[in-house]
Amino acid sequence: MSTASVTASRAPHAAGASSSTTDTTSVRAIVARIDRTNVTPTLKRIVALVAAGMLLDGIDVYMASTVASSSLETKWSTVQENSWFLSAGFAGLLIGSLLAGFIGDLLGRRVAYQLNLLLFGGFTLIGAFAPNMTFLSVCRLGAGIGLGAEIVTGYAMVNEFAPAKTRGRWCAIISVLANSAAPVTMLLCAFIIPRWSWRPMFVAIGVLAGIIWWLRRDIPESPRWLALHGRAGEADAIVKTLEANGTDDTPIADVRADGTKRNTARSVALCLFVALIAVGATNVTQYTFTSWVPTLLVKKGINLSGSLWISTVMLLGAPLGCILSALFVDRIGRKRTIVPAFVVTAVFGLLYAAQTSTVPAIIVGFILTTSLYVTFCAVIAVYTPELFPTQVRFRCTGVANAFAKLLTVLMPLIVAHMLTAWGSTSIFIAISITAAVAAIVIGAFGPETSRKSVG
Repeated sequence: MSTASVTASRAPHAAGASSSTTDTTSVRAIVARIDRTNVTPTLKRIVALVAAGMLLDGIDVYMASTVASSSLETKWSTVQENSWFLSAGFAGLLIGSLLAGFIGDLLGRRVAYQLNLLLFGGFTLIGAFAPNMTFLSVCRLGAGIGLGAEIVTGYAMVNEFAPAKTRGRWCAIISVLANSAAPVTMLLCAFIIPRWSWRPMFVAIGVLAGIIWWLRRDIPESPRWLALHGRAGEADAIVKTLEANGTDDTPIADVRADGTKRNTARSVALCLFVALIAVGATNVTQYTFTSWVPTLLVKKGINLSGSLWISTVMLLGAPLGCILSALFVDRIGRKRTIVPAFVVTAVFGLLYAAQTSTVPAIIVGFILTTSLYVTFCAVIAVYTPELFPTQVRFRCTGVANAFAKLLTVLMPLIVAHMLTAWGSTSIFIAISITAAVAAIVIGAFGPETSRKSVG
């Protein structure tokens, strides 16, 4: 790290400079220093606390359907009330994705990062004492806002602290842990709900969210955000803790050094287009297949009891996909991981449509699930936050995730119509087309961000 870089990072406070040139120099100096840091205890602590929050977020999301079915079975709720409960959760996820982006960019990463925990932890805890399903649905809306915000802030937060050479791996590792929430939730619900109902689950999540919030209270603000807002002295102090284990002076390319001006409206708009397609396609393909597997198998003539077992085996491809993504995103690059995974999804989506017997369905479905989660991990956790500069990173990531959540809300209606009108084969054709379009858009218009400075 050069003396000039340190001087530049302190210039606005030391000399009272206020010109945009000085500010830009200061921000770039801070970003360059972060990109070259080695792994430190500070980074590991941030990653661990983000991962804990994401795991808890996932458990809260996945337990909703079990709570709805349990309350219906005990006649505490009706089918109509359950639909409102589930819809409230989806609506909260959409709102939270948008709000977190604006709060994070305008008021700071820490504000958005801590507020989401208070929301989903607090409302979940209150929901444990709900007197009826209507009250619980209102709590679910509030919790959903926090849950949606956690998805946006968690990955983007790590993105802004991690060094360029291992940024993808750290974000992907968090995704591996976050996606373990599904089996963890199934085990917890299977053990707790039949014995003590769903209320202890809500209490446990609320309490754990409070504990994680307390542990995260002194996580530093993003130095990139501080430098951007003229607080270079504070940014410099935080970066020094990230430089505790030295720095790597290997040259790092600029992700936007491709002929377009850095951070222009044109480049941001193009990256937002790529993010909307990438995140939207990832969520639509993953949700449609994993959520509708038992129904689709029955439609293909495979009995229900067998379909549940088959779908469980196929879903073992989810952790494998996340692990493969974690291994590849830094080694071969983001686009070389994402585009082939979308191509595999497109091909095996069509192959799955042709399966009529059990063993081939398991094999093809397992590969399809693996590819779906390779893209889910690489796109959501790693690539999307890297597409945008610090000024708009949270907002654009939030808009992309909100768009995907809106598609997820609409998918049950669309899938139900397609099943009735054209049969189960149409679902897999749609998955293949969606994946193919995403592969083309990312391959043609998406910048490669691996081991590069993202601003």
